[in-house]
Amino acid sequence: MLAVLAPRYWGAHLLALVLMAAAAGLGWWQYDSYQARRAAEAVDLTQAEPLALTSVMGPDEPYPGDRVGQPVTVEGTWVPTGTVLVSGREHEGEDGFWLVTPLAVGGAEDPALPVVLGWTADPDAAPAPPQGTGEVIGWLQPTDGTGETDTDRTDDVIPQVRTADLIQHVEQDLYGAYAVLDHDRSPVVPGADALEPADLEQLPPPAGGTGLRNLLYALEWVVFGGFAGFVWWRYVRDVTRAGRDEGAEQESASGPPVPSGT
Repeated sequence: MLAVLAPRYWGAHLLALVLMAAAAGLGWWQYDSYQARRAAEAVDLTQAEPLALTSVMGPDEPYPGDRVGQPVTVEGTWVPTGTVLVSGREHEGEDGFWLVTPLAVGGAEDPALPVVLGWTADPDAAPAPPQGTGEVIGWLQPTDGTGETDTDRTDDVIPQVRTADLIQHVEQDLYGAYAVLDHDRSPVVPGADALEPADLEQLPPPAGGTGLRNLLYALEWVVFGGFAGFVWWRYVRDVTRAGRDEGAEQESASGPPVPSGT
């Protein structure tokens, strides 16, 4: 073991220590992010005071994970040509559709936030989408990730509230989120009173566990740190074994001591 501690091996020991420390730190960071996401989802913000959408997130910003269900106030201009129906939404045990119309935050050409106006069982009975300027209060939600595919892009029916599907129906940028209209607190939206209020219980189940990606990353860093430790251990073992073999060879080459006087 004294041979392993020789100065010429210090660089290898230092490299192994740095790699294992970095893996441990990054693994802990990812695990902490996983715990933070779980804690954020456990907080019920649906009855909190509404905040202006612009104070919660911008059009080019990722969804803030600690704001799921946050009531937001949105003012802007309706984009009626971007109205779609989202299939697979249940209300009191009956299958139906969400009516979703984007609301451009500001002028008609500005980035828009899709707004769920309500639920209907019959798409043909859905009211005309609102037009002109408008203001709503709704529960902010991250876009869906159920993995369903829109098999017919020629109609206005989509399987989930997903940016990749919604963007096919508008000519402007979209926020990476949507709002579910709060009928009780929101100003009157033309046509919305003809729909059943949508609620958060109609949301599809999440595609995976909360923050699961962060947990998997944490496990990957643990494996990487373990691998770095294993490589260092093999290196130390080989150096030690080589030292023992070299010492044995030298002892064998020298042979037994020769008696004096012969």
